[in-house]
Amino acid sequence: MARASARHILVKTEEACLELKSKIQEGSDFGEMAKEHSECPSGREGGNLGEFGPGQMVPEFDTVVFNDEVGAVHGPVKTQFGYHLIEITSRS
Repeated sequence: MARASARHILVKTEEACLELKSKIQEGSDFGEMAKEHSECPSGREGGNLGEFGPGQMVPEFDTVVFNDEVGAVHGPVKTQFGYHLIEITSRS
């Protein structure tokens, strides 16, 4: 079964998500941005969600994590929780 590790930043608006993505693309550290801005408790850990399998996250999240490029920052991804930036750190 596929396994992945990812970290994310959760914010309330698409605009905030896009602003953070721009800062990360300009060189800001993903983990530091998560600590500073994420509304998810994982933000304290730099957004780290650890390792998980398909079906353990909401479908919109799973689709990105198990299909898109590893090491890139994806998003905004809208879920029932808000808007996410997702960085896939590994997948097997």
